[in-house]
Amino acid sequence: MPATMTKGRVPMEMKKLSISAKRQITIPQKFFTMLGFDTEAECIVRGNELVIRPARTNTGGEFAEQILTDLIARGYSGNDLLERFKKAQRQVHPAVEAMLADAEQVASSESGHISYEDVFGIEDEE
Repeated sequence: MPATMTKGRVPMEMKKLSISAKRQITIPQKFFTMLGFDTEAECIVRGNELVIRPARTNTGGEFAEQILTDLIARGYSGNDLLERFKKAQRQVHPAVEAMLADAEQVASSESGHISYEDVFGIEDEE
């Protein structure tokens, strides 16, 4: 039976899992259903934790329209636009992961606040 705990204000459920000789685990049915797993999962190392979550179907294109709109408004076009767009897209996932980690710290009162620059940094103009 899963144990219920809280981390800051976020309720967490935990269940000890067995690992087979082939390094396999079974996701408990309750967690599988609650989180919306299908046929694939993402496995992420975050500090000293292993996070297993449902695979995301949209990878990196979440902000494509906003990125392109900004770059075009700043006057980029052609190959320069393409290269800057690729660079910006590569920065989306790490920035979102950093935001989530920082939000978790703020929620658990480990940190006071964060700013836009703390998460995304200050953009270098070339």
